[in-house]
Amino acid sequence: MNIEELAHSAEEVAPRLLGAVLTHEAPEGTVSVIITETEAYSGSADPASHAYRGRTARNGVMFGPAGHLYVYRSHGLHWCANIVTGTDGIASAVLIRAGRVVEGEDLARERRGSKVETARLARGPGNLCQALGITAEHDGADLLAGTAVVLSRGEPVPTELVRVGPRVGVSKAHDWQHRFYVAGDPTVSAYRLSPRAKPPAGT
Repeated sequence: MNIEELAHSAEEVAPRLLGAVLTHEAPEGTVSVIITETEAYSGSADPASHAYRGRTARNGVMFGPAGHLYVYRSHGLHWCANIVTGTDGIASAVLIRAGRVVEGEDLARERRGSKVETARLARGPGNLCQALGITAEHDGADLLAGTAVVLSRGEPVPTELVRVGPRVGVSKAHDWQHRFYVAGDPTVSAYRLSPRAKPPAGT
């Protein structure tokens, strides 16, 4: 992919990333996944975004140029990978929620566990990062520069197979239709409403 394809709002880019390939070439081997599920997160206009209250040391990459990787720790347990989109200086990123391993399955299974089902190797953002071997050291990586972690164009997902729904597990703006996924794909994570989510005012 190129910078022009990513230099748009997260909501525009998120569905276009379905079918794209994320690859990590590590010393122990290479793992590639075809992206099957994404979520869009904006900046100051999105209460569920890490950038909602402005730039911090943690979210700084979100404000940078499109095409870079924003990696953060979720609940102190799992790494999550986001692709920065939009215009330099304005926070915008797409969380990669799930993917299908198409290269390096043995290595992905070694990282995830020998008994994990194939469809679940990269199902969920934490599992995806674990399968790919992505950690904090990849925060800020340029995905378009041909380095260790690369984003490349795959086979486009037919429009009729793209589904839209609310984001998973967020307590704020949980009803926003910013989740995109491939219909019927077993690698897509199950929808889960956060127990902390509050109904819209007036309901």
